[in-house]
Amino acid sequence: MEVHDYLRILQARWKIVAVTTVVAVLAALGASLLTTPQYEAKTRLFVSTASGASVQEIYQGNLFSQQRVTSYTELLEGTTLAQRTLDKLGLGEMSAVDLAGKVTASSTPDTVLIDTAVTDESPERARDLANALSDEFVVMARELETPEDGGPPTARVVVEQYAATPSSPVTPKTTRNVALGLAVGLLLGIALAVLRDRLDNTIKDRNAVEDLAGTGVVGVIPLDKARHEEPAIVFAEANSGDAEAYREMRTNLQFLEVDNPPRAIVVTSSLPSEGKTTTAVNLALVLAEAGHSVVLVEADLRRPRVTKYLGSLGDAGLSNVLAHTAALEDVLQPTRFDGMWVLAAGGLPPNPSELLGSAHAREVIEDLRSRFDYVIIDAPPLLPVTDAAILTNIADGALLIARYGKTTREQFARAVGNLRSVNAPVLGTILSMTPTKGRGSAYEYRYYYSSDKDGAAPAAAQTSTPATQRVGAPAPTAPAAQPAPQAQAPVEGPARPQNGHRHVEPPATQAYPAPSNDAYHYRAAEQFPPAPQPASERYGSEPYQAPQAYSAAEPLSRPVVHAPRRPVNDSGSESGEER
Repeated sequence: MEVHDYLRILQARWKIVAVTTVVAVLAALGASLLTTPQYEAKTRLFVSTASGASVQEIYQGNLFSQQRVTSYTELLEGTTLAQRTLDKLGLGEMSAVDLAGKVTASSTPDTVLIDTAVTDESPERARDLANALSDEFVVMARELETPEDGGPPTARVVVEQYAATPSSPVTPKTTRNVALGLAVGLLLGIALAVLRDRLDNTIKDRNAVEDLAGTGVVGVIPLDKARHEEPAIVFAEANSGDAEAYREMRTNLQFLEVDNPPRAIVVTSSLPSEGKTTTAVNLALVLAEAGHSVVLVEADLRRPRVTKYLGSLGDAGLSNVLAHTAALEDVLQPTRFDGMWVLAAGGLPPNPSELLGSAHAREVIEDLRSRFDYVIIDAPPLLPVTDAAILTNIADGALLIARYGKTTREQFARAVGNLRSVNAPVLGTILSMTPTKGRGSAYEYRYYYSSDKDGAAPAAAQTSTPATQRVGAPAPTAPAAQPAPQAQAPVEGPARPQNGHRHVEPPATQAYPAPSNDAYHYRAAEQFPPAPQPASERYGSEPYQAPQAYSAAEPLSRPVVHAPRRPVNDSGSESGEER
């Protein structure tokens, strides 16, 4: 690893380093505050021998004294001297072993000086113990060095300096402990961050996604907390980073297969809570923004969320069509967004995999493909169930989503393998919920749009025109399939050029009028055909009953639910948890 790799790890995992450092500093501070203060009193002893008249005798005496210093140091830390000191002071509550543990004797090489230190919780008692210990050692040394015949001692010890009362404790050293805790915590935090990064097998970059899937990344969606409250983006008014990321994804989809671009696209993921439903909803919205007619199919028949995000009706839908209890034209619902329709999941069936794998499901997808420019299918996750693999096999391909920092490499590889095992094409991959700052961050567009805020609103108003509708629809509530392209005729009104912007073409016999503020404004009623008769007038007043069982046989009566039209300027859809 190089230096920039460590810097990248620190930038991505700075929280680990910070927490570890704070914990180490607090531990050092706590240990210092809980430690009982200890005071130290010091004395100094001088060792000498009887010196002769000649230089040689003086030198030998000096060597003899230095040898005695080493032996005296051991005696000062022994229990014999400690017991004599305690007897002199009358301290019966302390044992000789305890006192010996508090005594430290040291000497400087090539000198005859001995430094003695005694530590205790009380500064006065530390002073008394050090002085008494030194006095008793003087007596003890004289007894040891005096010959048995009563001659003069060969060496003598003198207390050169007595101990004074210490004013400050020697332990704990709070400043030193906190500094050591800071250094240790910082090093330990860096080590944990590097270790965590090495052991992390989640997907965090485009290269990992491309290597595992074998296809390119068509979109990188940044994390936007606003999507938790409002999953659907109003692209006519949105200039945020995730809105531009979806627009970039729309552009990339056009270049997946230039000669035969995919039109029926399955959006799925490895596991739940990776943002597949939110991605499917906004992908359909961004395609509708470009002037395409789009239908969003809620094919997750186990945990449907599309109708909740868009505020649509979910009582009847795909499951009813596949069970032959409702016609496709009667369950398609327009949304408050121009050019976008929804096919809800309907009632939750007991056998969703069998329904989605039936031949009728393939016919429904083909029917929707003939009616709309794009068919976006929100499918269940790949690893828990097989529904997404079945749907991808009857569609043009799948867009596989990996959530940044949550989807592991093994999970994503297994999801790709599930699609490959049924020969289902993977059109591309999407990296969702990437951080807006730090490692893996996406581009940010807010600065650009804030500088052009005044001119952005008129441009958005001009481009928000209804989608072109097809002619000859059998039912007025949804675009209808045509038997052949020759039977289609363009509708007078807004035309959609190749660049994705719409404008009004004047009649050929008239001069082009000067544009006005309302030149590109359409009322909501102009987008869709006139509302049909209510279902009660067409099929009677009997309410719709959910099917008790799913069967391919034609029922005696065909109850149909009519999806009522809502105004285009309706309030925002109900928010839900992002998946």
